[in-house]
Amino acid sequence: MAEIIEMPKLSDTMTTGTLVKWLKKEGDEVSAGDMIAEVETDKATMEVEVFEDGLMLKQYIKEGDSVAIGSPICAIGKKGESAPEVEVESAPPPGEDGEEEEDDEDKDGGEDKDEDDTEEEEDVSEEDEGEAPAPTPREGDRLKVSPLARKVADQQGVDLNRVQGTGPGGRIVRADVEAAAKSPKAAAMAASGPSFSFGQLEEKTEKVSNMRASIAKALVKSKTEAPHFYLQSEVDAGPLSQIRKDLNEFLDGLSPEEGGIKFTVNDLILKAAALAVLQVPSINRSWQGDKIQQFGTVHLAFGVAVDEGLVTPVIRDAHEKSLRQISMEARELIKKARDRKLKPDEMSGSTLTVTNLGMFGITDFYGILNPGNAAILSVGSTIKKPVVNEHDQIVVGYRMKVGLSGDHRVIDGAVGARYLEALGRILEKPSILLV
Repeated sequence: MAEIIEMPKLSDTMTTGTLVKWLKKEGDEVSAGDMIAEVETDKATMEVEVFEDGLMLKQYIKEGDSVAIGSPICAIGKKGESAPEVEVESAPPPGEDGEEEEDDEDKDGGEDKDEDDTEEEEDVSEEDEGEAPAPTPREGDRLKVSPLARKVADQQGVDLNRVQGTGPGGRIVRADVEAAAKSPKAAAMAASGPSFSFGQLEEKTEKVSNMRASIAKALVKSKTEAPHFYLQSEVDAGPLSQIRKDLNEFLDGLSPEEGGIKFTVNDLILKAAALAVLQVPSINRSWQGDKIQQFGTVHLAFGVAVDEGLVTPVIRDAHEKSLRQISMEARELIKKARDRKLKPDEMSGSTLTVTNLGMFGITDFYGILNPGNAAILSVGSTIKKPVVNEHDQIVVGYRMKVGLSGDHRVIDGAVGARYLEALGRILEKPSILLV
């Protein structure tokens, strides 16, 4: 008898799933352990595993369809066997009333969605110059591009508007970009550098994705339940910039086997944020209704932008890890986030969050708390400005603003101020990060 494969529940907060891609076709042989489909949850894209040998007799839903948890998606059986007739339960539009409440513990570490510290979410607009671009696959007025393909296009100077996608539903994948980069036309465009043109304003309506619906719901919950307060300090970023420059000049020229690595500003900030908790442990707390939990470890979340929003992967036990370990782990988590391969447990359980918009020239802002965190740090760009030194002289200085949003149920302003003070001392004496 044919086995019906249902839409699995891949995270505790998941109520619906969107089938992004079939990895097997109708009539294909499958074996126990094979991955047959990619499903978008409210937090990531995950693969669906089959546990029986057989043939894929029938696919009940198409790529792009959203269905409720437990709804049939395909039938696996023996050759010559007929697929049973089933009823597919369509999913309600994401974010509608009736969705079950999300558990704060499961959402922890993935809810600060109005900040970014790694990669900008970007849409590619049409450029009206020269020959008309080749037809490109779109969702509404937006190009369908995998995060990896977009990254490769940026590196190789390929205009995505002129790339024909061969992925599911016409999605542009890495191979398409690499093929376009080899063409003489693409090489000429890359050599001439990026062009600039004004876009056109258009009215459009986009379907709310599972991830965006989860983001919206979590932000409303955090902002309405947790009484936020805000603090800000300005630090001398000159020593931080200098130590990063010195480290990278030496280490970036080495091979990985020789210990070569390139540190980002954010690597240094993440390490400093974790160390500062050791000086002010009361920042590392959580409101839990009838009690306040103070954590004995620092599980540090940081924001990464993906096509449909921001996710906050978590570096576990960050207070015990070296700068090199934090940098390498952050890099691995960023890659997983861009490839939509983060697992739910890699985005949950944070005790503190850091978000950074400095790379976009933003000097100061405040984040929305992740449920389960007492504080979130917001880091601005380093700017050159006149400052008064210890000799009352006006000199050129490099300054960075660091903001803190706190949950007033858990911590008071004095705790937040002491934490920012401790963080500032570390950032201004960054050699401690190497100890």
